[in-house]
Amino acid sequence: MAAAAAPWGRQWGEARAIGRTVRLLQRLEEQCGDPRLASSPPSLRDLLPRLAQLLRQVAHARRAAGRGGPEGPGGARDFLIVYLHNLEAKSRQVAALLPPRGGKSANDELFREGSRLRRQLAKLALIFSYMHAELGALFPKGKYCGHTYQLTKAPAHTFWREHCGARCVLPWAEFESLLCTCHPVESGSTALALRSTINLTCSGHVSVFEFDIFTRLFQPWPTLLKNWQLLAVNHPGYMAFLTYDEVQARLQTYRDKPGSYIFRPSCTRLGQWAIGYVSSDGSILQTIPLNKPLFQALLDGQKEGFYLYPDGKSHNPDLTELYQAEPHPYIRVSEEQLQLYWAMDSTFELCKICAESNKDVKIEPCGHLLCSRCLAAWQHSDSQTCPFCRREIKGQEAVSIRFQVRPAEARAAAEDLRESSDQEDGEEELGQVVSSAPPLARQLNGSPAKGRLKVAPLALPRLQGPLSFPRIKTVALAPWQITSSPQAREGATGNS
Repeated sequence: MAAAAAPWGRQWGEARAIGRTVRLLQRLEEQCGDPRLASSPPSLRDLLPRLAQLLRQVAHARRAAGRGGPEGPGGARDFLIVYLHNLEAKSRQVAALLPPRGGKSANDELFREGSRLRRQLAKLALIFSYMHAELGALFPKGKYCGHTYQLTKAPAHTFWREHCGARCVLPWAEFESLLCTCHPVESGSTALALRSTINLTCSGHVSVFEFDIFTRLFQPWPTLLKNWQLLAVNHPGYMAFLTYDEVQARLQTYRDKPGSYIFRPSCTRLGQWAIGYVSSDGSILQTIPLNKPLFQALLDGQKEGFYLYPDGKSHNPDLTELYQAEPHPYIRVSEEQLQLYWAMDSTFELCKICAESNKDVKIEPCGHLLCSRCLAAWQHSDSQTCPFCRREIKGQEAVSIRFQVRPAEARAAAEDLRESSDQEDGEEELGQVVSSAPPLARQLNGSPAKGRLKVAPLALPRLQGPLSFPRIKTVALAPWQITSSPQAREGATGNS
């Protein structure tokens, strides 16, 4: 009897804890009513009601699930225990800074921009923003999916699932020991700095969501901690827990030094970087480099004269050691896949949206392939979901396509191609997608395919007709607004 009642007891205790936290958030929302506390995103006045609503959805979904079997370690129950305890602690820290409900603050320092108390409140608002995003990622619409959460970068996803299984959260000490199996971490101050970078919510634990954000920020995977050390530990331009308004205030000091810049994790586009800099005319601009490693964005900006003085300092660190001119990862296409496409009178390598260019980019994390021009046009239309499956686009990776053909068949195909090249001017040398890929001729039933194959483009309503690629210009912020990057191929919209 006691064993049967145990799940209900745990469920009841969990529901009470969620209810208590929701009431605490509601009281906190009332304390944030002073208009002088308004700020750029993330704003506590906006976050608190959204976080309370998401917690109600979690409670409802957990009740609806009923008496399921006991959850394994690191599952939904363990996550909620850690999460609710941390959320209550952070809520009480905010409440201690704010004036009481219906009362006035005895200290006007809280309402002065740039004051110590205001910076503390801004940092807590950032933590609340991370906690809201984390809960939404692991409990979309209240339903737990942490055991199936897919990390954006494939090597990071493989690492987590191989070492952590279905768990979505684990204590820092355990996570650190697992990470050391492939990325050794120095003990002492370096390990503490790494913990403060990965553990966005400051809970003492690492969730699969937090690890996803970290690996997106400090990609690529092979040099993950080296990237982190040079960019977040040693680089003077790195700013952690800085808000949109605080970037503007900090760069005001360097208005007479164009090329001054700082960078920080974006507040609203988690997993991406926001770079603020002073332009040649003294304007303060901000950009979010989309889907490229930070060191590459900084090196590109340095070459073009935009990112020269980190936090106003004259020395710009050399990041070229992080740049590895490696060939693009290959998408290997089997012989069976090729024959399937040929049977449909199509080709695997051709983009199915424009039917003109070869596929050269993979969307993360869903893995769909298309050409970079079509992806740029699709995202420029303010769509941040995959045009094929509508999953959120969290990143992209440049790829090349290589066909898997048996060596004997490849040699025979090449010989057939050479013999027929003088006779068939229209014959297509297929299989060579990039110069680094070996030239291979397609064979079907022992003879090379001749002529161009017809391709039926994928019909996507938002991309029908000719694609246009308007030039994106960087403009002065008036007032402080986000703009596109100094490079036309970068860009962002909205506050970050």
